[in-house]
Amino acid sequence: MQLRSMSASNYRSLRKIRMDLAGVNLFIGANGVGKSNLYRSLQLVQAAVRGRLAHEIAAEGGMASALWSGPRRVEKNFRIKFDVEILDQERAATFYYGVEAGLRPPKAAAGFAFEPQVKAEHFAIETGSRPVTMMKRDGPGIMVRDERGRMEPYPEQAMTSETAIALLGDAGHYPEVGTFRRMVDGWRFFHGFRTDRDSPLRRPCLAVTAPMLDEDGGNLAAVLATLVHTRQDTVELDAAIASAFGGARLQVPEPGEHAEFGVIFPDFPQRIFHPRELSDGQIRFLGLATALMSYRLPPLIALNEPESSLHPDMLDPLADMIAEASRYSQIWIVTHSEHLAAAVFARCGARPKRVIRQDGATWIDGMRLTGVTDEEDE
Repeated sequence: MQLRSMSASNYRSLRKIRMDLAGVNLFIGANGVGKSNLYRSLQLVQAAVRGRLAHEIAAEGGMASALWSGPRRVEKNFRIKFDVEILDQERAATFYYGVEAGLRPPKAAAGFAFEPQVKAEHFAIETGSRPVTMMKRDGPGIMVRDERGRMEPYPEQAMTSETAIALLGDAGHYPEVGTFRRMVDGWRFFHGFRTDRDSPLRRPCLAVTAPMLDEDGGNLAAVLATLVHTRQDTVELDAAIASAFGGARLQVPEPGEHAEFGVIFPDFPQRIFHPRELSDGQIRFLGLATALMSYRLPPLIALNEPESSLHPDMLDPLADMIAEASRYSQIWIVTHSEHLAAAVFARCGARPKRVIRQDGATWIDGMRLTGVTDEEDE
């Protein structure tokens, strides 16, 4: 399953942008150009699928903060819009989903005055020559395609804070919606791990078999224990840690009630360094290593500035892990590091997309309005 394209309009610094995407997508640029807004757009698509779009926008400051604030024409219905296109190669199907959110009209009775309101959605599937609309939502009313192929009103109206895609998915009668939701719900976003002394990465966790890392890294020890004692194959992980930590090796005891781990360094072969003793860069690298080498990898792994706190010597091992993970997952990386961008390009052939500001809006240097860059076209 691969995210083939995404578009965003009127969201923060994203006036109107559409991009074709590849297996590894690498974004680099200066501070303040909007790299994180591209990343955040995908998170908000996932939030819509989970039924939490309004909550997520409200939590980041509400519509007043989220709407494009640059010069614009006076529009009666000025809205944030997100669209994605996902290819499911196993089913030979392409899924299309779009959602729009805006403010409550001044005299409307439904909803709260400043909350984000879901205004419109569409969901379509293409298995032949053209997409077929499966769901369309305009305001609270939802139209769905029934078993006979006819568009009919859904018996329940959506509240302004609800998304139709989540409402239909929870109903359990629409398998295409359920398949799409599972795809997007499986994406993982690693925005940066806490590294303070109370960081979830540094704490033992309950010994429960863990196929992949939580986004806050709270089950790090359990994921490592799963790799060591369940899969019993840590060759790539051991090589990455040895390369990044000067020959160090991971120590993961058989879990009891809790899972724990430590690191043994060549200079102190008789001593185990526990997570609370590791540097910020070391514990962050272990979090990234586990995200990229877990027992089961998610369909999409998004890393936002993964180089933060890492020693330069750790960037090449990080690029090695990204290349290995790209064999199984689609990768999205936002970085400031030219070193990391060059290392990923050398291993994966993914040319960095340079994010710039153009007429006040976030844009990709050399990209056409169609979403294709000159280099990709060549």
